[in-house]
Amino acid sequence: MASDGQTAAFLEKAKEASEVIKKHLHADSTFTAISHNDADGLSSAGIIGATLARSGARFRLRIVEELREDIVDEISLGKPDIVIFTDIGSGYSELVNTRLDTKQVVVLDHHPPDGKAGAKIAQVNPHEFGIDGATRVSAAGVAYLVAREVDDANKDLSTLGIVGALGDMQDKNEQRALGGLNELVVTDAVNSGSVSVNSDLVVYGRETRPIFRALAYTTSPYLPNLSGREDNCLMLLSNAGIALKDGDRFRTVADLSQEEKQKLLNGIISYLSSQSLPSNVVLDMVGTVYTLVSEPPGSPTRDAREFSALLNACGRTGNPSVGVSIGLGDRTTALTEATEIVANYRKTLASYIEWLTKSPDAIQKFKLIWAIRGENQIQESMTGAFSSIISSAGNLTPDHAIIVVTKAKDGGVKLSARAPPKLLQRGMNLGSALNETAKKYDGFGGGHNVAAGAHIKVEDPAQFLEELDQRLLLQLKPDVRS
Repeated sequence: MASDGQTAAFLEKAKEASEVIKKHLHADSTFTAISHNDADGLSSAGIIGATLARSGARFRLRIVEELREDIVDEISLGKPDIVIFTDIGSGYSELVNTRLDTKQVVVLDHHPPDGKAGAKIAQVNPHEFGIDGATRVSAAGVAYLVAREVDDANKDLSTLGIVGALGDMQDKNEQRALGGLNELVVTDAVNSGSVSVNSDLVVYGRETRPIFRALAYTTSPYLPNLSGREDNCLMLLSNAGIALKDGDRFRTVADLSQEEKQKLLNGIISYLSSQSLPSNVVLDMVGTVYTLVSEPPGSPTRDAREFSALLNACGRTGNPSVGVSIGLGDRTTALTEATEIVANYRKTLASYIEWLTKSPDAIQKFKLIWAIRGENQIQESMTGAFSSIISSAGNLTPDHAIIVVTKAKDGGVKLSARAPPKLLQRGMNLGSALNETAKKYDGFGGGHNVAAGAHIKVEDPAQFLEELDQRLLLQLKPDVRS
């Protein structure tokens, strides 16, 4: 947990970055904002975009999956006075220093920095203050804490700070609550009347989906034989004696009484036990829910977790502009389009789960990693989401990291990795291991200790995976190394 001194130092840095932004706003500078394409990145883009728009700034906003030389060159061609990176940038300081042709850069990120930020880079990163960016604050939280210093009126953007943190699965504290610097964001959201915080069942579509579909769509936690299986969910509800409809209307989880919610949990426990599957995953189904009270009941933007899933689906399916529009307040065309995107996205993920269930030989097992070889099955943009789903069933693989492998569009290989708590406690750091190993294969990698990715230029990643496994073994403390 961050000390008061660490928090104060971080907030002072956020204020310094806000002064840089305000100076350029007063000078009528041209801005370019660059953000990552996941839920946290799109939430960050919404925060910065709204902050600049409200200030009357001239700006461009771009969403990217990774920062490459050609992208940096394209940014330079636009000749912006200032570039703001959110949820990306801290690991690319050398590239920004050497190739980005602009005098001022602001980086608002929560990924481990590479320690090479030059004089033109004003960076706000929790790791520089001893605060864990993987669990204690998301990039959207960093962006928000800067935005509120630009103008106090931006405190309503705290809702997007919460959405971003949940999108990055930072709800790992007791009762699945957000902790660390994220608590400052939550406090502002509650005090501004934008968000209510309660304890309830944590399922996808808590207020918007029929109960059986909400269960089937829930992947955090992953419910074996239920996630992605509406038929099994319907059978479970029938056996538990829970009515599906109120008249002609399908009931939602939010409609259930406390007694019915307990029946549902008991039914899930009984079902999983009858399938000889671990039932302790149910413990993660009760926790803290964040409701955006200004959003209408029944909207997918009302529950913060569902909002984050909506943005993630937009970004991961090549529709980031739809997600940004929603982050900037569009509740008409963009929201309608996003609803269809989410439905297709969920179907795709369900098909991957079904494929893996029927193809156990697709898992290549090493000492510390289980590699899911999805080269001919999994879309490049979906590796992160799929690895998160599988790792959320961490009780099934507590001693192994999950690595999802697929072909990249350029003919190389894309990998997304997730580590279980047990190995994190022993010192596993996926971000550094992937970064170091990928360099040997003409690629790049990085991320957090718990979640990371890489892109390598090989046809067969078998040797890479073997070397990665060995590198991870060397990270473990001597008394637990196997």
